[in-house]
Amino acid sequence: QVQLVESGGGLVQAGGSLRLSCAASGGIFKINYMAWYRQAPEKERELVATLFESGNTNYAGSVKGRFTISRDNAKSTMYLQMNSLKPEDTAVYYCNMGGITTAFTAFDSWGQGTQVTVSS
Repeated sequence: QVQLVESGGGLVQAGGSLRLSCAASGGIFKINYMAWYRQAPEKERELVATLFESGNTNYAGSVKGRFTISRDNAKSTMYLQMNSLKPEDTAVYYCNMGGITTAFTAFDSWGQGTQVTVSS
């Protein structure tokens, strides 16, 4: 069973930066995609950024140019660098990862969520 553990959330002033991390463990053979989602109070969860095995990335329009998704293959860890943060970025951020386990079964796992609060 692939587990994801997030870290790096917190409180920051508008214009500041944070870096979220998401470490994966548990019999990973191959990672096909990595993604970050967020959910603000009383809003639906939205896709923030995606990183595919090919290296291609996609970003929500609201974060493009400010957020960067990346990975460390050796550590099976993904990151979300968030710069120029705005109060509207306040949300619980979730990492999501999908691929193949060492048992050659597909996995799609989620982190526990980490709170990001941006004060004005």
